Amino acid sequence: MSGKKILIVEDNAIVALETKLRLTRMGYTITGVTGTGRDAINLVRTTEPDLVLMDINLKGDMDGISVVEEIASFATVPVIYITAYSTRETLARAMKTKPVAYLVKPFREQELYRSIEKAFGEGAGVDAPPAS
Repeated sequence: MSGKKILIVEDNAIVALETKLRLTRMGYTITGVTGTGRDAINLVRTTEPDLVLMDINLKGDMDGISVVEEIASFATVPVIYITAYSTRETLARAMKTKPVAYLVKPFREQELYRSIEKAFGEGAGVDAPPAS
């Protein structure tokens, strides 16, 4: 797992910081943290992350699903949606983009870890994040 690069797209600064700390503790490299779709698109182009953690509701004129659709036009990068909103309509839109996972906040660290390892093809038999 060490060295895998993750971009965090989350418009709540506290949640973004907490997620960054969790992921860093787990041994991942954070390529950036942003709360807007346009910045996320630019960061994918410039930092080439191995995975994007994408909140669905973002600041600005794009939601996370639209951002993922645009990213898919120029990059192949797995996405895990993290959101507080889980309506059927939102879930249906999100699933069309073929995410690795869809986590509803608040999520457990173990759920996040399993989803990330699944994205990297290392999920079989993985139960818990490494001890900090």
